[in-house]
Amino acid sequence: MTTDPTTPPAPAPAPPRRRHRAGAVVAASGWLALAATLLPDGFPLRWPPVLVFVCLGPGLALLHPQPRGLRPGARLESFALAAPLSLALAALTATFLFLIGGFSVPAFLVPLAVLTTVVAFLPGLPLPAATRGAVEPDGAESFLSRERGPGGGR
Repeated sequence: MTTDPTTPPAPAPAPPRRRHRAGAVVAASGWLALAATLLPDGFPLRWPPVLVFVCLGPGLALLHPQPRGLRPGARLESFALAAPLSLALAALTATFLFLIGGFSVPAFLVPLAVLTTVVAFLPGLPLPAATRGAVEPDGAESFLSRERGPGGGR
């Protein structure tokens, strides 16, 4: 077998203990958000855990941990992808609850917390672009580096 010197080596997989610890934190965030709803109305610390969980919790559970780990630049990208994914799941859950006439904050948070807890201990959704190296092979050129011919057209 020959190795390609332009492709960086795959990152080492995260230790199982570290993966489970991160999954436990993400899973606990849903139940912490649900517990925060038990605080008295108007209490200032009632909404931050709920907001953080709804915006990031389910998405982080679905995307992390990656079986092969992530490259340093891909960590930020996968974290940024977690927010829209979480918000999409929250919107679907809220819409369903509104359609059946059963929306309340606990009824909204319980399905999200259950989903997050179950998914947090499974391997993350595969992100092949995030695990590949972002290094361009030798001889590859970007469209930005091409020089235009006479006349400046395409």
